[in-house]
Amino acid sequence: MLKINNLYFGYSRKSLLFKGLDLDLEDGHVYGLFGKNGAGKSTLLKNMTGLAFPLKGQCLFNGINVSVRPVTVLEDIFFIAEEIFLPSLTPVEFVKNTKGFYPKFDEDNFYHYLKLLEVDQHGNMSRQSYGQQKKALIAFGLATNTKLMIMDEPTNGLDIPSKVQFRKLIASVQTENRCIVISTHQVRDLESLIDTMLVLHNGEILINKSLDELGEKLSFGVYPNMTEISALYQEENIRGKNVIMPNTSKEFSKVDIELLFNGVISGNQSLLKILNAS
Repeated sequence: MLKINNLYFGYSRKSLLFKGLDLDLEDGHVYGLFGKNGAGKSTLLKNMTGLAFPLKGQCLFNGINVSVRPVTVLEDIFFIAEEIFLPSLTPVEFVKNTKGFYPKFDEDNFYHYLKLLEVDQHGNMSRQSYGQQKKALIAFGLATNTKLMIMDEPTNGLDIPSKVQFRKLIASVQTENRCIVISTHQVRDLESLIDTMLVLHNGEILINKSLDELGEKLSFGVYPNMTEISALYQEENIRGKNVIMPNTSKEFSKVDIELLFNGVISGNQSLLKILNAS
């Protein structure tokens, strides 16, 4: 689906965000991209969609360099940026002007998604709240039926009922032929939705693994007393300590994404060694 080879990128040659970054994304997955502020998550997404141009290396979508921006690539990728600017049009008018760029666009589904997200199809989008604009664009993006859909902080601006509906919609449209990448700081909003975790740190992808694989390698728990437990990583909380340990029992453990992210970016070598073991 998407392959990034030896990517070098920076907004100036003296300050590179990525130096030889590699990444493979496959069909049929919902990827969660996590990283600290300034790690380059949004920049990486723009490289994936051909909106940023690497100094060296390639980003290939089905074998085609996205930087060339051919129609065959653009009509099968949809990107929702964190900052959105919608025209002074209603959703009805927007669809009439834009759907032609996406051959697999389903207009019936678009209006269905608008209804579920409680967006007025006759309201001027530029005059709506940020959350309503975001929902209109999410509805449009899902209706394009592109093979690759990329979203940068899609739940920002959404109220709690809309976040619930967003999760339901993503789950309903995901197929084995579609790849969805979601960059977010709102881990709790999406932890039940993503199936593969990506961690971007210091210009590298430190983790690109399914939650199933992570749950087989590691065990997560809360312990009031750690005197007899050897932890790979731990954090204090009001109930004791949140802990990551090697999964010696080989029974599946539910992954605490936020705790694992903190452990990985802390530079914990014992944790990284287990994660990178074949």
